[in-house]
Amino acid sequence: MDYRKEVRDQNSEWFAKEVLPHEGDVRAWLRSKFPTLSDADDIIQEAYFRLMKAHTSGPLVNPRAYLFVMVKNLVISRFRHLKYERPSEAREMSPLEIVDRMRSPSEEATASDDVRLLIEALKALPERCCQVMTLRKIYGFSQKEVAQRLGISVNTVQVQTRIGLKKCGQYFRKIGYRRARK
Repeated sequence: MDYRKEVRDQNSEWFAKEVLPHEGDVRAWLRSKFPTLSDADDIIQEAYFRLMKAHTSGPLVNPRAYLFVMVKNLVISRFRHLKYERPSEAREMSPLEIVDRMRSPSEEATASDDVRLLIEALKALPERCCQVMTLRKIYGFSQKEVAQRLGISVNTVQVQTRIGLKKCGQYFRKIGYRRARK
């Protein structure tokens, strides 16, 4: 058997086993972080090319992590070189600022689970309490704004918020949910 063909077959097998299974996760991550990105396919193909090049020069310890980091770096590089018209109120952001604000895929999954559990906890509340908690804690309205929107007193908003927080805490304890503190 030809040596080059054997190496090609091994690289193809490695790629199919270690890299391709993560394409869906990478695409979902790209869509969630950069919804306006129009050339996700190009980014992923470039990442694959660079990943294979890196693999041929030596083994990669964690191909999935390497793929995500490479995709993130390619997107940042692409945004850095894009020339587009911004609204006058938009401010310049450095690529480092973007990276600092980004969550890793595992952090994104955890946040998604957190939101799902919070929604379940809110659904378990009485209707008025759920309305108050949603407006206060999800949408960030002030007590006064919530009172005006729901046609209730500020005191009722305070009481319902207190009840909601207590019942949500009980719900999380009941299901055994503990989030790691940073």
